[in-house]
Amino acid sequence: MRITVDERNCCGHARCWVMAKEFYKLDSNGYNALRGQTVEVPRDMEKAARLGAKACPDRVITIIEE
Repeated sequence: MRITVDERNCCGHARCWVMAKEFYKLDSNGYNALRGQTVEVPRDMEKAARLGAKACPDRVITIIEE
């Protein structure tokens, strides 16, 4: 599984981080540190990645199933 975070539409609500601090990190401005990236999600972090994506009010985190 991979995720991508839409760089232009992330508004910095940080709900992804609140729900899954073990996977999502924030940059120095309070935005998702993965903005503009597509990253592989380790199997043991898949649940956390999904929780954070679901919590995003702007739906900028896309889950890519493999």
